[in-house]
Amino acid sequence: MQAPHFDPLPREENLKALLQTLFSASLPVSGGWGYDCNDPTILSLEEESHKRQVQYTVAMMRTHIEMQLRLPEEARYGAINLKELSREQCDDGCETVHYEVSAMKESDYKRFIAEYKENYGKSDFDLQKHFQAREAATLKRTITYCFKY
Repeated sequence: MQAPHFDPLPREENLKALLQTLFSASLPVSGGWGYDCNDPTILSLEEESHKRQVQYTVAMMRTHIEMQLRLPEEARYGAINLKELSREQCDDGCETVHYEVSAMKESDYKRFIAEYKENYGKSDFDLQKHFQAREAATLKRTITYCFKY
């Protein structure tokens, strides 16, 4: 499925407060949305061991805003998932993480879930065909997220 274009989010003066308001999550973040290393998301971590979890959470939040919260209801995506593909350290101190995003139009997702619940266990329900149709309806795109510490 060809990925539609999602506009970058505008710069937020207080990223931490916005994420707290939208997701009820208090994260040690500041800076920008991390689209590139000129405006990275800055993480103030007390423990290095939490780095990947916080990165994933912030990237997931940005993706939900782009693909769901900012769009009209009929254009929204659900079943949004991120999978880390790779990461690299840049010369300027940034860490760049590449994620694959998979998502499905909310309307399609609701239809597939209803179909599954209604038909699961019935002898004439072709489960393989159902999951093939779900896969065909799934959008996949790659995003980059830049972090600094």
